[in-house]
Amino acid sequence: MNDVAETGFAVSMSDAQWREILTPEQYNVLRGHGTERPGTCALNHEKRPGTFSCAGCGQALFVSGTKFESGTGWPSFNDPLPGAIGTRVDRSHGMIRIEAHCSRCGGHLGHVFPDGPPPTGQRYCMNGVAMNFVPDAG
Repeated sequence: MNDVAETGFAVSMSDAQWREILTPEQYNVLRGHGTERPGTCALNHEKRPGTFSCAGCGQALFVSGTKFESGTGWPSFNDPLPGAIGTRVDRSHGMIRIEAHCSRCGGHLGHVFPDGPPPTGQRYCMNGVAMNFVPDAG
């Protein structure tokens, strides 16, 4: 599936440019709408205070205080930073889900489900390879 985000986002690059700056795994997820195998990303176990950002464009997406253990094998959050995540209906694989993407570059991050903890009740189930983590200073 081609990324629908080739236009209309603040950060837009050609396919060749994306392939140059992303690892093959990052490209598969962010631009190809792939999914990493559950339990394979170190960010799933990241517990330090800090910020999770888009591996494609660097936009801050989540802070560590919104991360929780969902038992799914992917990093899960209940609340993104304001304006950081866009969503759209995903009808792939014979089901209807809500896809979450970076609002700045359109990179595919994962999906949103209505089974998260309070206060939002949302579970942003993210591919760890699509994000970078920057620990808080100090």
